[in-house]
Amino acid sequence: MKSSPSLEPKTKLPVLDAEHWVEKYGDVLFGFAAARVRDRAIAQDLVQETFLAALKAKKGFAGRSSERAWLFGILRNKLVDYYRLQSREVSLGDNEALLAEEGSFHSDGLRKDTWDQRMAPKTWETPEGSLTNKEFQAVLKNCMSRLPERIANVFIMREIDGASTEQICSDLEVSANNVCVMLHRARMSLRRCLEIHWFGKKPKSKEVRIAGADEEPEQC
Repeated sequence: MKSSPSLEPKTKLPVLDAEHWVEKYGDVLFGFAAARVRDRAIAQDLVQETFLAALKAKKGFAGRSSERAWLFGILRNKLVDYYRLQSREVSLGDNEALLAEEGSFHSDGLRKDTWDQRMAPKTWETPEGSLTNKEFQAVLKNCMSRLPERIANVFIMREIDGASTEQICSDLEVSANNVCVMLHRARMSLRRCLEIHWFGKKPKSKEVRIAGADEEPEQC
């Protein structure tokens, strides 16, 4: 006696359109990578590596996310590998370039790592309005480019990608203390750079107490 065919509907396997990946996603993936690494050639290499990795892994695509989201996930992993390599090549401390604005901090004593009052930035009057200004965005990008690359990477992972301290530590294989130090340096340097190049306020005399001058490094 012949068995009756199963009445259960067959699961439709997800279909990937690999032939059109470059056309559909190349520009947006490159823009994502270029915003997170300084060298456009490296950004291009990361996108190419993403497509190659996706081709090798396409049989394992289960359709739990969209094709676009799946490709972005692969690119994020490629970025983490790149950040990790950079982190290994440059150690925090002796080999880390001194930020120009770090001369504004006390280097020793009870007030170590706090602002020198003569150089500390003041409270910004219209921060919300500035964030929507295209000229401000250009200045911010320029200030970001002045950060040592590893510090900029940590700042981007936290402030743009929303990664937790634990995730950054895991991805870059660094300690939580190093992450906190790098985030503090990035925030203070960017604030000082924007103070000089955007808000245009000059340091006042020693007698003037400036908001934030006595702050300790931020908790991360």
